[in-house]
Amino acid sequence: MKIKVGVFFGGQSVEHEVSIISGIQAVYAFNREKYDIIPIYITKNNEMYIGENIGDIEAYKDIPTLLKKSQKIILVNDNKKLNLVRYPMKKFGTNIINSIDVAFPIVHGTNTEDGTLQGYFRTLCIPYVGPDVTSSAIGMDKYVMKTVLKDNGIPVLDCICLDVKKYHTNPNDIIERVEEKIGYPVIVKPINLGSSVGIKVAKDRAELEDAFEYAFQFANKLLVEKAIVKLREINCSVLGDYEEAKASECEEPVGSDEILSYEDKYLSGNGGSKTDNGSKGMTSLSRKLPAPLSPQKREEIRSLAVKTFQTLNCNGVSRIDFMIDTETDQLYVNEINTIPGSLAFYLWEPIGVTYDMLLDQMVTLALKRERELSEISYSFDTNILSGVKLGGMKGAKL
Repeated sequence: MKIKVGVFFGGQSVEHEVSIISGIQAVYAFNREKYDIIPIYITKNNEMYIGENIGDIEAYKDIPTLLKKSQKIILVNDNKKLNLVRYPMKKFGTNIINSIDVAFPIVHGTNTEDGTLQGYFRTLCIPYVGPDVTSSAIGMDKYVMKTVLKDNGIPVLDCICLDVKKYHTNPNDIIERVEEKIGYPVIVKPINLGSSVGIKVAKDRAELEDAFEYAFQFANKLLVEKAIVKLREINCSVLGDYEEAKASECEEPVGSDEILSYEDKYLSGNGGSKTDNGSKGMTSLSRKLPAPLSPQKREEIRSLAVKTFQTLNCNGVSRIDFMIDTETDQLYVNEINTIPGSLAFYLWEPIGVTYDMLLDQMVTLALKRERELSEISYSFDTNILSGVKLGGMKGAKL
């Protein structure tokens, strides 16, 4: 019997469109002899839709028309499977359209990748692919992530964390603190976004003020850290869980600016083209793959990628982005993408792991975690309620 997998993508995030590309790529790549795949689109209002056109990337050129042709649903837990229920419900006949055995969230950014969707699936008692709630939340919050990694001996750049209210109350105090503790040039970035959204480099006070105003459009909390002048960026993916994990090949992305921008990642060279996987997405990014590294540096990066992944207790596939200061050859972890764009499948192909194999292993890891969770007791036999009396509540209407 085939495993029924619901692939969820979209959601209330600035990376909504990127998630659509990643999700539909995966829909096309699954081994259909083993899996039944149901694409499930989450709108920017967090409404869920299914339908024959939901898995067609061309349909997203006109989303209002797509939704009119599709069916809105809600999710209902039904004894270890998840029913996809028509909404609004009709008065007669069944409203259960389909069901899934496993949820596969391929979502990016806040309100989705940050543990929100993972917590929803956990509440519904459905196995889900990828990191759990805690790992997702830590991975999304760049400041918390840096703190955890630093506490475990993993090299990260020192940083300052600030919020919008403190900045607007006393901007000069914040700016002087950045200048004193870090010094120019600096990078300003939203604390909980990916895809290079909201990021700017500042070389002086005027540029710093501009960077703050720009980044605060996307988040209420920001991170400021030293900008490495002579920088190499290296990315490496990890597949596994807390027990066993392995690293992919390394890549060196090539950007058109000082930092790799959203346009570099998703628009440059893509031209809106379509492939058998739905859309190029991250695969259209200019990159050196494999990255031109010495064998020693390559293994240092791959080993540190696995250590980072397991320190944060991740599951499935993540991508760890590294920075190398070429003046000192010092390696730093920049950030982790707990659900990377295109699931970083292009980093696995050079070492013989095809996209369908990658997806299969991710589902296997999700089912393994569910078996382990089922062995934990979540109830405690007690008669505490038999002796409870709540004064003043007798006869109260609820």
